[in-house]
Amino acid sequence: MSPAAVRTGAAQGSALPLGRLTIDIDAVVANWRLLAARSGRAACAAVMKADGYGLGVRHLAPALADAGCSTFFVAHPAEGVAMRRHLTRRRGPAGGPGGVPRIFILHGLQDGEAPLLAANRLIPVLSTERQVRIWQDAAREAGTALPAALQVDSGMNRLGLAPGAFRRLALDPDGLAGLHVELLLTHLACADHPADPMNAEQRRRFRQACDCLPGIPASIANSAAIFHGPDMALDLVRPGIALYGVDPIERPAAENPLHPVVEWQSRILQIREIDASEAVGYGATFRAERRTRLATVSVGYADGYLRSFSNRAYGAIDGVRVPLAGRVSMDLLTFDITDLPPDAVREGDELELAGATVTVGELASWGGTIGYEVLTRLGSRLDRRYKKAGHLVENEEDFHEPASIG
Repeated sequence: MSPAAVRTGAAQGSALPLGRLTIDIDAVVANWRLLAARSGRAACAAVMKADGYGLGVRHLAPALADAGCSTFFVAHPAEGVAMRRHLTRRRGPAGGPGGVPRIFILHGLQDGEAPLLAANRLIPVLSTERQVRIWQDAAREAGTALPAALQVDSGMNRLGLAPGAFRRLALDPDGLAGLHVELLLTHLACADHPADPMNAEQRRRFRQACDCLPGIPASIANSAAIFHGPDMALDLVRPGIALYGVDPIERPAAENPLHPVVEWQSRILQIREIDASEAVGYGATFRAERRTRLATVSVGYADGYLRSFSNRAYGAIDGVRVPLAGRVSMDLLTFDITDLPPDAVREGDELELAGATVTVGELASWGGTIGYEVLTRLGSRLDRRYKKAGHLVENEEDFHEPASIG
């Protein structure tokens, strides 16, 4: 590993990390471009909540902005403040209206947060009448209209104005006074299952609500819905997990059109052999059925390798899958490497936990979860490094103007 590589999980000059993530900046940009192309004339935003799904807003957001992304979504105001700081430091032309990328706060705002949002040019997604009033009060104090988005609940029953409340606000001449509504949005409950009839029903309800405020851009499509077809694109799409290489639609891994973004590797601490009937790990949940060679690596549930992967997941060595043997512990995993040639693996070699051979989606399926959880649980002990144009990033300037992927 280059000593000049940018790291966030391990200090410069520290010992070789035992758990490491390599994040491909170009792949994120290529996925955004692919999703934008699939969305036709709709604008393509980037959802980067939870620190870019655990992969690093600081490095990925400026690269996306340089590629032409002018609209970003995060969950909380604090995430928006950080996003604004990272976008402000980028080189090159700015992307949004007036040269400033837009940052929407999906959870809106609460009492006392309006000055923070206004000072950082953050746009709240208003989901309740109370939030509307808070932002209207801020507009009155500022003496100018403030930008906002309105979320309509079309059937998910999580966040959003109920259709009746939305209509009251929209049809009342003073209902949205002081607000410059830039976007109407809703969220699909079953987008990962394109044939589910609830998708069409939610779209129908949402378009019915949008008719109350004609001319305002509308957004319904998350990552999965982008693959439903042009009817779901509307005016703006909001990809999240797909940016990071995880297929949002349930289909064979070989059919995933997205570029892989994450390589998760760990060093082998020890190789040992055990006899048939001997056990491995806590609870002795794995018992060898033959003379077995084992490789133990220094990663565990403290690093985000979920305990539910126990005895189900696979790792890979030089492109060959090897099964996880026994329970996941806090910072150790053991893999069965019996079927590899004895001279093919040595202590100190790298073992892939996710990457080109074992996808994040596959890893999630073995644990009964989704790729979102796998990425956002990646632990702080993991050394994070970034690559661009096939090389590790060596200085801050290299995070900008990413090369394209063919």
